[in-house]
Amino acid sequence: MTTLHSRSLSETVAPSGTSMPFPASRGPVSELLFSILRGDVVDSESLVTAARSLADSSADTTEDGRPGILYDEDAQICLTALYELHLQGIAGVGDDWEWNTDLLAAREALEVPFEAAIRVVANPPTGSTDVVAELWKMTAPTAGPGLSTFMARDADLDQFRELLVHRSLNQLREADVHTLGIPRLAGAPKAALVEVQSDEYGGGRPERMHSALFATTMRELRLSDKYAHYIDAVPAITLASLNALSLFGLHRRRLGALVGHLCAVETTSALPSKKYSAGLTRLGFGKAATLFFDEHVEADSVHEQIVCRDLAGGLVSARPSTGDDILLGAAACLAFDDLVGEHVTQCWDQGRSSLRQAIE
Repeated sequence: MTTLHSRSLSETVAPSGTSMPFPASRGPVSELLFSILRGDVVDSESLVTAARSLADSSADTTEDGRPGILYDEDAQICLTALYELHLQGIAGVGDDWEWNTDLLAAREALEVPFEAAIRVVANPPTGSTDVVAELWKMTAPTAGPGLSTFMARDADLDQFRELLVHRSLNQLREADVHTLGIPRLAGAPKAALVEVQSDEYGGGRPERMHSALFATTMRELRLSDKYAHYIDAVPAITLASLNALSLFGLHRRRLGALVGHLCAVETTSALPSKKYSAGLTRLGFGKAATLFFDEHVEADSVHEQIVCRDLAGGLVSARPSTGDDILLGAAACLAFDDLVGEHVTQCWDQGRSSLRQAIE
């Protein structure tokens, strides 16, 4: 098949790490937070009061009974920015803000209703006597066509570009948050996570890092591959999906949830990746555009065994108390995938973009 792009894979270059661009505010609390980070406001204590008020108001449910904080633009952009201070940072913001006690207190205030909301939408099983078997059951393929089937058969180029934008905030830093689990593990579970993460980081070859492969796909579809370039374009529910992973990764008490989240990622990505690759091929794209997805078809078929049996199974064997948390993390990952997918498909069914603003 004649492809739209002919650049060889040897010419692809992994993007260098960079800070998140300074986001636009989405409400009064994020405006206050960003004014503090810019140095326009010196009273950071006022943020704590504002965050607590926002936490109280966002604890309400939406019209369809879902936790309101998941769709609250102000709350989710605040959490995203506050978490990012511990990751790659925000452009123009000093590193000393990472451990500012007022910002940490504001984050904690928002995390209380957010973590409660995660539990509501995840609705994980509890008290399982066989966590590994439960993971396989939870992540078994569903009979419905789903978003990936639509992308394979019917999606146009603009829809593919939108979907990549939604995924870009996580995929352009793929593996980083899950890697935070390594120093918190020991023995066989630690070795299992290192084995999987080594593949995620290209086995020492920067051009094969999964984040670099995704960046190539972005460029092939005429999108920016800069880290968090589209932060202002994605809606609250996409940020909430990102923030749930950050919450698991940055809290040592949620190690089990972090492991469970990775289990769900690795056990549910191979088949959709195959369909995404087929969709791009249908649209005339070549190997440079599909390699990210092709890589996941092969790699995740191996990774799913390692993360479920050796990582999750090993962790719950060593620490039985982590069992429910592992299932929470897996259920949360699956739930947010569904919520983001639902948002995207509903918008497309209504003939409108699933993004907050047009993309370049």
